[in-house]
Formats: sequence, structure tokens, C-alpha cells
Amino acid sequence: MRRKVGAGLLLLALLGSAATVNLPFGSWSRASDGPILSPQGLGWESAGTFNPAVLFDDGKFIMLYRAQDTAGTSRLGYAESRDGIHFTRRPEPVLAPEADYEKDGGVEDPRLQKLGDAYYLTYTGYNKKDAQLCLATSGDLIHWERKGVILPAYKGNWNKGWTKSGAIVPEKMDGKYWMYWLGTAADKTDQMGLSWSTDLLHWTEATETPVLAKRPGKFDSRVVEPGPPPILTHAGIVLIYNGADDKLVYRTGLAIFDLHDPRRVIYRSDRPIFSPEKEWERVGQVPNVVFVEGMVRQKDRWLFYYGGADKYVGVAEAPAQ
Repeated sequence: MRRKVGAGLLLLALLGSAATVNLPFGSWSRASDGPILSPQGLGWESAGTFNPAVLFDDGKFIMLYRAQDTAGTSRLGYAESRDGIHFTRRPEPVLAPEADYEKDGGVEDPRLQKLGDAYYLTYTGYNKKDAQLCLATSGDLIHWERKGVILPAYKGNWNKGWTKSGAIVPEKMDGKYWMYWLGTAADKTDQMGLSWSTDLLHWTEATETPVLAKRPGKFDSRVVEPGPPPILTHAGIVLIYNGADDKLVYRTGLAIFDLHDPRRVIYRSDRPIFSPEKEWERVGQVPNVVFVEGMVRQKDRWLFYYGGADKYVGVAEAPAQ
């Protein structure tokens, strides 16, 4: 049985701006009451399978998911599906920690984008000391070539800590690629930055302060983290993001940026559009987490793929409009 999540919540959040903001999707509901991917075995994916990147390509849904063993080391697994719900996994990871900036901690939290004929993967390289935003490329989604750290930790106009969660805009704008990402401000809160590049390898910050900042007293008072790669619509650059409050409950938010200026926010949800409700979203390696990293349009609906409690993969859906 499918259950509506916050029926009408999206419309309520849009009151006062519905005349000027038209979203490409309606209210979210769970497409599956239970996880669509769970930990298995005693090896590399025994502790957690979560935070998936998903795209639809060549008639298939392709998922790269974060898999964690009992030692806490993360690798990226590969799974594919014809219907977007039932996935078949490869027995071995497609990306495992090798570089010094990945050793021991691993490769985490992928975002996946196809640009031209190549696939671009942003991920977090974690060596148990530093977490840094990294890039890899592939021609087949199986074999990956590392491009290294693209946003170093502890550097930047406002970032004082780690860098993570790169969400690349799918088309060039003003001759540049743009990427939203997560950094840590001086007050130890995690907020969203924006950078640009002409080659996807060398990035320059586009703002002196966070492009999407924390909001005290709201669902995103502690963390404002990019979700899946944004989509371009007539309304603007639509970005799903993951927000956490002071109790580190993770919920889903939405922001729209100006098509002519990716720095300018033209809409931001006042309330979350998706929240942890199921037991497997509230109990796991990290409690009370829904963390969206994949977003795919399938005919007349959108599918949103998320990690539940840092242990499982779930999927929500919304009608296309």
C-alpha cells in the first residue's frame, strides 16, 4: 500500500508564491513502503547500503550506491533495474578506496551526471581524517578514472572544514559549468556553496558566503546539503536538498535558483517536502534520516531515491506536472 507523505504539504509551502513558481512535480509519496536495497552478506555491503545516485540510460535505471562494511569503510556498488523499483546488484563494488585521500574511510555519497558521452561522478573521499569532494569519469559506469580532489578541505571563501556533495548543473550556463556543494562555516554548521568551471576539473568559488545558508529554528538550521544534480525548468534551476535541524533529523527541502544567475535564490521551501516516518528511516546506523541523492523522470512521474537511516535505500515518487 502506498501512503501519501504530507499530502498538500508542497502546496501549503508554496502559498504566497504559487502564482510565480511552477514545480515539475507534485506532492511526494513512497513508491515502496520498505527499502528497495538493504545490507547483505558479511563483506563490503554488510553494514549499510544507502545514499544512491541514479540515472536512466539506455532503457535502464542505473544506481551507484554507498555500501559500508562493519569496519566503517565505504565503497560504491552498482545495481540496475528495468522498472526503477526492483534492482539487481553486481557482486563486487565498482569503486573502492585506493588513493591516499580515500584510504580507510572510503568513497562515499555519489552524485551522477551524464554530460555528452561521458559519465561524471562526484563523491566524498574520506581517509578517516579529512573528507573532500572528488571526481571520477567513466564511459560505461563500471570502470572509473579518478580525477582527484576537486574542492580541497579547509579552503575557500567561507568554508573552514570538509567539502562534500557536489551537484553539477546538467548544462553549461554563460559558458560555464556550475556545481552546488557542501562546506562547513566558521560556526561549524554545514551550508551550501557554489562554484564554476570550464573543464569540470578546476573549480572557482562563485560567492563569498554560502549560496544557501542555514535558517535558525527551521528544519535546515544545522545542515543545508545538495541532493541530486539539479534540473533545469522554465521556473529555474530546481535543486532538491537535504536539511538537518539542531537535533540532526534529516528532511528534504527544495530551492530554485535563477536560470540567468545560479547564485540567486528565487524560491526556497519553508517546510520540508519529505521526512523520516518509517521505522527503517528512523532506526539504523544514523537515526531519523531521509537523504535524497537520486532523481529520475519516468514518463508521467518522478522517482526520488534516498538513503534511510544511513542503512537502506528507499524510493519516493511524485506526479510530473
